Amino acid sequence: MNLDTPTSRAREHAPVLATQVSTEQDVFALRRRAKTIAQAVGLDNRDQVRLATALSELGRDLLRPTPLAVTFHVQREPSALRARLRWRDDRVPSGESLAAVTRLLPQTDFEPGAPGSVAAGGRIDITCVIPASTARYLDAAQVAALLRMDAPTSAIDDLQAQTRDLMAALEEARAQRDELERLNEELTETNAGVMALYAELTVEHKDVVERFGQEHELALTLQRTFLPATLPESPGVELAVRYLPATTTAEIGGDFYEAVHTPHGLLLAVGDVAGHSLQAAVVMGQLRHALRAYAAQGHPPHVLLRHLDHLLGLHQPGWTTSLCIVLVEPGNERIDVANAGHLPPLLLPPDGPPRFLHEHGPLLGIGLPHPPGVGHPIEPGSRLLMITDGLIETRDSGLRERLDLLSATAAVGPHAPDELCEQLAEAFAVEPEDDIIIFAARIEPPTAARPLDHGPLRDGSRNQGGIVGPVP
Repeated sequence: MNLDTPTSRAREHAPVLATQVSTEQDVFALRRRAKTIAQAVGLDNRDQVRLATALSELGRDLLRPTPLAVTFHVQREPSALRARLRWRDDRVPSGESLAAVTRLLPQTDFEPGAPGSVAAGGRIDITCVIPASTARYLDAAQVAALLRMDAPTSAIDDLQAQTRDLMAALEEARAQRDELERLNEELTETNAGVMALYAELTVEHKDVVERFGQEHELALTLQRTFLPATLPESPGVELAVRYLPATTTAEIGGDFYEAVHTPHGLLLAVGDVAGHSLQAAVVMGQLRHALRAYAAQGHPPHVLLRHLDHLLGLHQPGWTTSLCIVLVEPGNERIDVANAGHLPPLLLPPDGPPRFLHEHGPLLGIGLPHPPGVGHPIEPGSRLLMITDGLIETRDSGLRERLDLLSATAAVGPHAPDELCEQLAEAFAVEPEDDIIIFAARIEPPTAARPLDHGPLRDGSRNQGGIVGPVP
């Protein structure tokens, strides 16, 4: 659908907002302003959240230092709000992001630029129909005035707003699911005659099932905004990650990962908040942001665990979390490991057998002391693998057996972290019943760093610190 026609341009006002996006803070601001405009033109709360989430998803996916231009137009005939994203370089949205946005807002149109032509770049138009009940009162000047009154907020305020949206979406989805389950139980307890009524009700409630699927998609899209937008570049360290949500549950989980530069080296972390629920995802987001804040203060790994344990007990009593932290020290010749009840990381030397680093402390959230981290010298070309338990846990095999299988598979696997993640996902993650994170690193001396290829990080894509790009 091409909305950029002479007729459509004549029927819409000048933009009520024109802005540029080149940082994560700009993405936060874009999300907030999109909700303000959507509310001002009369869109209901669900469409407000969908538009804000779609623009946040695309903004993060297309994020580059080169600005991304975003404009909002109020169209008169037919009455609609249109958001346009335009760029002048060779960036393209990932298939996953574009598919997620199109499921949320079907009136989404992507037009790539012509390769090798003067018209490089591309654009995305998102159109939201304005209800007829409010369209006749629509005044673009008033919308622009309301937008000017939108006071700037901090990143924490934006994060809290996303959390509220996530909670609202999940609660609505959960209510729809519970209603369907209740109807199913009543119908299956009756006789064959009532089964005919069940078939009729299934048809009548098809729209309810579709709405539940849409709200769950919205919740998963929002959850991805809690995970890192990029992995850092570090000389000699190549990183890759896979995040795979569970396929057999409608709940969202608390698995998370982090990679951040600190005053003492490159910090890598993988954690798992116990449980699958809206609150587990919220706790995950709080812990990940707190980890980044404490790491920036220069604390060693075991002190980070102590601070996070105290924070969890203070603000989220009753919740527990496993978390493994690995610090790659400057020079890339040594790592420091501190583990709070998580699966041990696997170290794969270039010459020699793999070994799990079994240093272990208690889970976060139960208030027990955490031992100091343990240092390990590493050889040039060593690989490091960190996972969550969804990758290896099964009902019919013991944990020790599955860890041994993982070690043997990784030992003969590819040396490139991205290819290793892909192979392990294909070998172990077949219709996972739990969320999965696979985080791999290859560590060389800083002087052996490979050329960098900048690019965005999205869930399930190639994510190398140093070589980052989308899956073909």
